[in-house]
Amino acid sequence: MRNFRIAVAGLVCFSLAADAQRGKKKDEEPVTQVLELPPDPPAALTADPARLVFDVAPLTAKGLLSQQVRDQTKWILSRHGRRRIIKIRAFVAGSGDLRRVQSVVAEMFSEKRIALPVLSVLLVGALPETGAQVQMEVTAEDRKAANPAGLAFIAGQLVEGEAGTAKPAVLARESMTRVRAAMEAAGAQAARRVTCFVSNIENAAEIRQTAAAMFPRTPFTLVQAQRGFARPLAECEAVASLARAPAAPVVRINPAGLPKATRYSHVVAVNSPLLVFAGAQMAFNFEDDDAKLAYERLEKTLASAGSSMKRTVMIGAYPLSPKLAGLVRKYWLEFLDEAAPPASTLMILEGLPSMDAAFALEVVALPNEAAK
Repeated sequence: MRNFRIAVAGLVCFSLAADAQRGKKKDEEPVTQVLELPPDPPAALTADPARLVFDVAPLTAKGLLSQQVRDQTKWILSRHGRRRIIKIRAFVAGSGDLRRVQSVVAEMFSEKRIALPVLSVLLVGALPETGAQVQMEVTAEDRKAANPAGLAFIAGQLVEGEAGTAKPAVLARESMTRVRAAMEAAGAQAARRVTCFVSNIENAAEIRQTAAAMFPRTPFTLVQAQRGFARPLAECEAVASLARAPAAPVVRINPAGLPKATRYSHVVAVNSPLLVFAGAQMAFNFEDDDAKLAYERLEKTLASAGSSMKRTVMIGAYPLSPKLAGLVRKYWLEFLDEAAPPASTLMILEGLPSMDAAFALEVVALPNEAAK
């Protein structure tokens, strides 16, 4: 009987202890899981121009923006993952959140433990395939030389027509003809990538055929810059491999027969040990001081990489309206080298990753030591 009482008392004590422990657990705050944010891409990276390769991921219409970014990033990693990926420029069409591009790219690169590239994300009016929401260009550094004599950066060749009279396909052909003339003047042996901005993408197949005929086996990007333009236009830019090394580390060329260039160079031929690639730097808000601040931030980015805007060989400027294009031009010569202007593309686009953004700038520049 005594043993029975002891056993019952033990069970009661155990039950009370269990209830107390359960009550304690209820009083405790649940542990909140904090997901680690993907790292930010670098603002600038340095690479050897002799070993650079340029490519364009194939378009896909499968899924929404995040899925398409994932598919194109997967293609880039499978094709160029063994190389050092320097830069990705992503053209986005549609209503998806542009910030998803950076987060998906960062997540996938981090999963593979591959260093992040410099990144530019730009909203355009349309892409040449129904349902396609992103087109990604990639610049990577190979282990062996692909451009032993150096590179030529070809400025965007703007060709405009009168509203209702000129077809974008005809304007694109003229723009690409000028790109080829600039390449020939620089002594380039092959285009490494060609990018065309047009006002209307309805004749995409014809434009692509022209590009394939003029630049065989060359990665080609075609985008409609805005949803609607006041007049038809086309502007094509390119990077090409030189057949022979230029006489100096940097040579600027303005071929006869092309429109007179005053604030930029039609071609900048480069044969230097290194180049600095800086991703898109946005200007926020729409006043003069805001525009100047964007240039100053880009100058600091280049300074941290051992370069300067005065050393720029190629600049891309992407304002969101003609008025904002004026802001870009206002400080152009203050920060760039007026005596040695870079090749450039200035194209009004549909949008940028921030609602407050007015324009974006991206540059390729010489390091200070290489320039000296």
